[in-house]
Amino acid sequence: MLEEILAYNKRFVDSKEYEFFITDKYPNKQVAVLTCMDTRLSTMLSAAMGLANGDAKIIKNAGALVSHPFGSTMRSLLVAVYDLNVTEIFVVGHDDCGAGSLNADTMMAKMTARGISQDTFMTLKGAGVDLRNWLAPFDNVEEAVQQTVANIKGHPLMPTGVVVHGLVMKPDTGALRLIVRDPDATTD
Repeated sequence: MLEEILAYNKRFVDSKEYEFFITDKYPNKQVAVLTCMDTRLSTMLSAAMGLANGDAKIIKNAGALVSHPFGSTMRSLLVAVYDLNVTEIFVVGHDDCGAGSLNADTMMAKMTARGISQDTFMTLKGAGVDLRNWLAPFDNVEEAVQQTVANIKGHPLMPTGVVVHGLVMKPDTGALRLIVRDPDATTD
């Protein structure tokens, strides 16, 4: 796959196809979107939200979750707010999300099958890492979106005035349903 990607990239650069995508690091619409890494959302999400290249900072992870207040997802959102002029954040989960059906025991069995030793699991447990909790699924996508919005909005380093909404997308149609409308949002 690497060789295929590199060959395509050379053609892409040589033909100057990149010119269509030229923008700067600041999102045109001062928006950040936290969404899932599901492949069905790769192009569909921006299209369904009417976002063009350069309009928004898109942050993806499994489940569109902020599961740790000082993890990389929250760090990325804070960078977007403080360094990239983001004033509005959209948390967009989706129906039929794989993160909602994770099974910690199954995942740990797959890890073992790929060479992760029981000693490693024991070391992590001794360091206070609860893998079963860390790999636990969420029960309800709407509740997961609500919790993530609350985690972002209530973060001690998130300034007041940043608007945070929560939505859920149908990955087969792109339809969005509103779960949380930030009461601080102004309507025009």
